[in-house]
Amino acid sequence: MNKKIKSALISVFYKDGLENIVHLLHQLGVTIYSTGGTQKFIEDLKVPCVPVESLTSYPSILGGRVKTLHPSVFGGILGKRDDAQHVAEMQQYHIPEIDLVIVDLYPFEETVASTNEENAIIEKIDIGGPGMIRGAAKNFKDVVVIAAKKDYHLLEQALQEQRGETTIDQRKAFAAKAFEVVAHYDVAIARYFNPTDALYFLESVANPKAMRYGENPHQSGVFYGDLNKLFTQLNGKELSYNNLVDVDAAMQLIKEFTTTTFAIIKHTNVCGVAQRSTVKDSWDTALAGDTESAFGGVLVCNGTIDKATADAINEIFFEVLIAPAFNEDALTILKSKKNRILLQLKAQPQHKEQYKSVLNGVLIQGMDEGNYTEWKEAGGRETTAAEKEDLIFANLVCKHLKSNAIALVKNKQLVGKGCGQTSRIDSLRQAIEKAKQFDFDLNNAVLASDAFFPFDDCVKIAHAAGIASFIQPGGSIRDNDSIQYCKDSGLVMVITGMRHFKH
Repeated sequence: MNKKIKSALISVFYKDGLENIVHLLHQLGVTIYSTGGTQKFIEDLKVPCVPVESLTSYPSILGGRVKTLHPSVFGGILGKRDDAQHVAEMQQYHIPEIDLVIVDLYPFEETVASTNEENAIIEKIDIGGPGMIRGAAKNFKDVVVIAAKKDYHLLEQALQEQRGETTIDQRKAFAAKAFEVVAHYDVAIARYFNPTDALYFLESVANPKAMRYGENPHQSGVFYGDLNKLFTQLNGKELSYNNLVDVDAAMQLIKEFTTTTFAIIKHTNVCGVAQRSTVKDSWDTALAGDTESAFGGVLVCNGTIDKATADAINEIFFEVLIAPAFNEDALTILKSKKNRILLQLKAQPQHKEQYKSVLNGVLIQGMDEGNYTEWKEAGGRETTAAEKEDLIFANLVCKHLKSNAIALVKNKQLVGKGCGQTSRIDSLRQAIEKAKQFDFDLNNAVLASDAFFPFDDCVKIAHAAGIASFIQPGGSIRDNDSIQYCKDSGLVMVITGMRHFKH
């Protein structure tokens, strides 16, 4: 059923883009009610405006906390036009019908992001705004509600093309959006007041972007979030679902390092990573760790991509390259493939927790922050300075491999890895075979394990391959078996006290 807009209530914080709507409403003979700054804005456009105070008989009070909270406002929004009792009561109490509500909400999230001052934050909790939006959305059969600036163009189009009339489908669609706006706002407030120990799983992320498909072509996929806060895309096609998952893994890994590091990610696992004095050397060394798996990978670096590095990278097929900066001549080379995704990093994601859907609920956990909680040298000798650097590096790399995980490192280069295996010894065998495949000498290499060794078989097999230093969290009832073997064999064994399972 079509409805003619005869009256409108406008009260907004963000006024950009509202001018045309105000002029159109005036041309259509719509009575406009407003308050405060919005009223002045409308009047400055030379459009007549009725102050809400003329409806309520009250001025804005309590420092602006109470302006529209009145039956003359909410009755005009909530009154059902086809209900005789509603109509009679509205006439009895001189409540005008309000057919259009354009209201946005105080910038609560923006205030939280910009200050820690509690009073300033509390004052940005909107009360009347959500009430009017919810009321108008509830009464969508009679009322149009616009709760976000991004919908101004849709209203403007309807006003122009339909001469002030709206359809029931349009009103219901606007109402659905309005309820989402208010829900998002309420979640932000609830999370501010109770960031932990919440009674409900509360999360609300805006900006949906449909993917071509999900993990596989028969699955649908949507990303919610604003990637523009993190990256500037310099080249390439749109990021896919799988790209985003791997890019996230790449970002989690690279933030572990402050010195020049290059890494290659494949299906969220590290297949090559190295630290060297230059970006080019870091790339060459990372790639050498597994030239086979690097095909079609996601590359990430914490230094500037120069021409020499770009020339080298350009020789292989990859999906995504992430770096904080690119030299212009490097970009010219890398942009030679139009689908190749180049992301210039602007900011690291600030995750505080992880969650995933399981069974009929949601699991939440804090991020796996840190490398080790203790450094206990429990083997047959102390680490050398070089071994300690490699062990620290290896443990960080191992943290970003799927469990069961083993990382073999030599001179800050990943030379072998085993991941996603159902037994730790299988991961070790995989790591050793990988190292052999690319002709790495494992003598004096170090080994990191994401969890404890349940038996001494791993250290024995690794030692036989030439590995002389181990780092693991400990915690097995048979820790002493591995420790004693290292003592008897003069090997390094570092216990960290921090497990890094990743499933």
